[in-house]
Amino acid sequence: MADEFANYTSGLDSPARQAFAIGTASYGTALAKTTRALWVGTGGTVVAEMAGGNTVTFAGVQDGSILPLRVTAIGTATTATGIVGLV
Repeated sequence: MADEFANYTSGLDSPARQAFAIGTASYGTALAKTTRALWVGTGGTVVAEMAGGNTVTFAGVQDGSILPLRVTAIGTATTATGIVGLV
């Protein structure tokens, strides 16, 4: 399939080009890649270590939410599941 956008540079405001599952077993460890956003399958609390180095808690995240966050790790106190990192 031809990609009409293959010759364009991706910026932080561009759609994600890749995605990876962030399983609960990986909570508390560094992610393989820094995300440009998170998709949350089943809502709850998301504790995110941000690319800038600080950690922030997002309470009450709804099912199916997209959080436009540059995240390097998901904290162990996270209760949300089915999280997908978008890059």
